[in-house]
Amino acid sequence: MAFEPPQRLVRALGETAPAGDDWLARLPEAAERAVARRELSVERLQVPGGRSSLVVLVRRADGSPAVLKLAPPRARPESERAALAHWAGLGAVQLLATDPGHVEDAAEGVLLLERLHPDVSVRSLPEAKALLEAAGTLRRLWVEPPAGQVFETVAERTGRQAEAMRASALAEPEAAPLVAAALAAREELLASPPEQRLLHGTFRQSKVLAGERMPWLAVGPDPVVGECAFDLARLVRDRVEDLIATPSGAATTRRRIKRLAESLDVDLERLRGWTLFRAVESGVRALRVGRPKDAELLLEFASWL
Repeated sequence: MAFEPPQRLVRALGETAPAGDDWLARLPEAAERAVARRELSVERLQVPGGRSSLVVLVRRADGSPAVLKLAPPRARPESERAALAHWAGLGAVQLLATDPGHVEDAAEGVLLLERLHPDVSVRSLPEAKALLEAAGTLRRLWVEPPAGQVFETVAERTGRQAEAMRASALAEPEAAPLVAAALAAREELLASPPEQRLLHGTFRQSKVLAGERMPWLAVGPDPVVGECAFDLARLVRDRVEDLIATPSGAATTRRRIKRLAESLDVDLERLRGWTLFRAVESGVRALRVGRPKDAELLLEFASWL
């Protein structure tokens, strides 16, 4: 079959592609090679799919279902592979056995994964139940990092983001006060970090899918090592468009922070600080790549914090 990437993926990667990057152009051939190496039967592409990878529903030679995932180097697929191997299926999708094509897999960002129910995430549940199930899944992922494995740290990742935020504040002066507040929060949080755990890195409700061996399993990590509050912060703003649309959105957000902090034994003020930083970072990045509506939602949300 033709492995043409979905338009959602093309648009998203186009926002972040470095000059001269040709990964999307090479993707159809890379997918064909990955399928042939494993003697897979292709069922269909997952559409609209994600924003950082091509996801293909396949069957292995023995007829068992699986997922073939291909991601560009900037999505750090080898870091994802290492994290999934360390979690070993506890709370996260299972990485299927590495095969003789591992060297080629690493070069082309290929992962072969357990098949979940790709169209059923916890977002399909009522909000309160969705937050509860998502938080429970996230708790299982917070483990000691593997010995000898080098993952990016929260300080390193947010340091890169902070530099981009400062540049964006110069170009978008209306965002400057929120950027200043977010950067100040980051400095204070990094001055006295608590426990260091392996984190999902990009956790939200849509990253938790229904499974067979466990009711809910996390997918699509961009793993990072740091404090748990950083990981939980992205979950706070889930369904941000609904929060913005209601008069009680600000109060609901504060209650959500309190409830999540208490249920997962995370310091409330640290969770609030990282929620502010991550919301502002996402908002100014949306401005930078030409998504003003998304930026407006995120920056209004950040102003409540």
